[in-house]
Amino acid sequence: MAIYDWKSFLMPYEQAVDELKVKIRSIRKEYRRKNEYSPIEFVTGRVKDISSLLEKANKFEIPLDRVQYEMEDIAGIRIMCQFVDDIDKVVELLRARRDMQILYEKDYIRSVKTSGYRSYHLIIKYPVNMASGQRDILAEFQIRTLAMNFWATIEHSLNYKYKQQMPGDIKIKLKKAADTAFELDEQMLEIKDEIKDAQKLFEVKSDIVSNIMNSILTLISLGKSAEASRYEVSLNKLIEDGGIWELTSILESINHDIDRYRE
Repeated sequence: MAIYDWKSFLMPYEQAVDELKVKIRSIRKEYRRKNEYSPIEFVTGRVKDISSLLEKANKFEIPLDRVQYEMEDIAGIRIMCQFVDDIDKVVELLRARRDMQILYEKDYIRSVKTSGYRSYHLIIKYPVNMASGQRDILAEFQIRTLAMNFWATIEHSLNYKYKQQMPGDIKIKLKKAADTAFELDEQMLEIKDEIKDAQKLFEVKSDIVSNIMNSILTLISLGKSAEASRYEVSLNKLIEDGGIWELTSILESINHDIDRYRE
């Protein structure tokens, strides 16, 4: 493929990444709308730049006219999870989808790479509808915890610096760091329920505080600035250490006043 064709070549991959990010993020939104815990923390995606693509093709001796068939990660989607067991749940969600075909899976969590790398990979075939017609492209999902992702980002940077010839002492330290990061993941899993409860409590409190602030603005719009200031002072006292029931009480009181002033 001629150099001047690369931009057109990558276009369906860019569209695929955009579409897949939206679809996976919508799963997270669906859980949140139902006030349920989402196994998906956040999603990123990228298309390989031309230099990285050519470098990999050269390394693995992939002819340029075979790149679209043999290079599986030109389009990449990364899904981050809070906990290790969330990864299996995300994999199940992807397996159940009908808008993509999973070609094969690579489990680097149960079969850890010698470097310490951990992640779950899915290679998919994904149909992209272009103006010229449908194109089936290969794409890769990487599903990992936040700790795994932090480690993998560091390893990638070091491999780039040393051009895949990382010094032995750094490899040893990096492997130790990978094991430590996984120990952290396992420890967090042991207190997962407590963490989820704390996060839920924070979300509920944030929603109540937001509603109180909106109601204070409503009071101001009704010309009741003095009452609004009084509630604002009360909110400021409770915003850090106040309980849910105390904040709810303020919200109910403000809304009662709003209804009364509107009559």
